[in-house]
Parts: sequence; structure tokens; C-alpha cells
Amino acid sequence: MSNEEKILNELQKIREAVEKAPPPPPPPKQNLWGEFKDFLYKYKIFGLAIAFIIGMYLGNLVQALVKDLLLPAIGLLVPGLDNLAEGAAVVGNQVFAYGDFLVALLTFALVALLVFVAVKVAKRWHIE
Repeated sequence: MSNEEKILNELQKIREAVEKAPPPPPPPKQNLWGEFKDFLYKYKIFGLAIAFIIGMYLGNLVQALVKDLLLPAIGLLVPGLDNLAEGAAVVGNQVFAYGDFLVALLTFALVALLVFVAVKVAKRWHIE
């Protein structure tokens, strides 16, 4: 076998290795229920829905903690701050409900802290 034939054989092997494989056959057609189950599995919709519901109720729980326990305790500790959660200031005709704002601010801070801790724990336990 000559040098040219060896080179041609090698080039033929390279060409066969480089050529594209035929495209995979299309997946079998699914009914609507099968597509829906695949959608739920692929995008983890159930987990998202559960997280949303738990987060909503966690927010309500923390809001009750802030409004019914923490702000009255702060009002007892600091003289002159009675009923801090219901506090409001009237300037002219405008009412500034700083009590509602304080409840929302503290609720946000506590929920953010709890979510941060939950993410840290999940990372430590290798949960994604």
C-alpha cells in the first residue's frame, strides 16, 4: 500500500468520524395530560406553589409577631411610646400611619432574615 493510499484511508476515517450523526427520532406524541405532567416536572411547579403558600403564611405569622408582640414590648420598654403599632401622626389634614409602616418594615426584615437562614441551611445540606 502506497503512502497516498494510506493518507486517503486516514482521510476517509476522519471524514466518517466528523460527519454528523442522523438526527434522533422525534419523541412520541403525548396526550395533553402527559404534556402537563412533563411541564410540572420540568419547571417544578408544585415546589414553587408550596413555597409560595408557605411564604405567604410565614409573612402573616411574622406580621402578627411584630404587631401583637414586638411593638407592644418596645412600647413598654421606651417611655412615651404607647400602642406603637397603631401609631399615627396628623399634620394638617394628612394622617401619617407610622405604626403600619413600622409593622411592615419589621415584618419584611424578619422574613428576609428567615429566608436568608433557610437558604444557608439548604446550602449546607446540599439542597437545591
